[in-house]
Amino acid sequence: MANKLRSRLSDIDVQLLAIPAGGVPVGCVVAESLGVRFDVAIVRKVQIPWNPEAGFGAVAWDGTVILNGPLIARLGLSTELVRRCVSLTRETVRYRLDKFRGNRSFPQLKDQTVVLVDDGLASGFTMLTAMEAVKKQGPKKVVVAVPTASTGAIDLVTPNVDELICLNIRGGPVFAVADAYQEWHDLSDEEVMEFLGKFVSIGDFLHEER
Repeated sequence: MANKLRSRLSDIDVQLLAIPAGGVPVGCVVAESLGVRFDVAIVRKVQIPWNPEAGFGAVAWDGTVILNGPLIARLGLSTELVRRCVSLTRETVRYRLDKFRGNRSFPQLKDQTVVLVDDGLASGFTMLTAMEAVKKQGPKKVVVAVPTASTGAIDLVTPNVDELICLNIRGGPVFAVADAYQEWHDLSDEEVMEFLGKFVSIGDFLHEER
């Protein structure tokens, strides 16, 4: 993925943002390979109460919320239940902001080329929410780079981004990000912190010195 990005990034002002948890190890590898600035974009899917592996929208670090209205209707979720789920997700986002960012300010994205990285796109709503939050800061260009994605997620994200790079696109009635990996597991907060620790430099997550 880094090689494909390298051929498309001519701008020297590049900021890579990885979505925890799974996007962090992917983002670390890509940032190190490209030698670009690295940081995290805290976005969390709004979980379906009886199926926490799936979501019906997402909440971003700046409070941006995007919900999957058609799915909410199909699931028969009440307005009150949706409100509670979004509220719980906001709490998780606040926790992760404190855990992974502490008191560090978010990087300035105005007139920057921003590369958003995750380990994969299932529904695409988490990435869509991240993109919307990033666009509010006036970047020059927004690029999404992921190892794998469903055809539905590609259709959702592509019209809203300047460029999308995906190495493995799969259709079918069932999609799981893990299926595209030989080795995959849910990362703990501690594992995420270990990855991030490699990129701490003068208070910012940057490409570590070679």
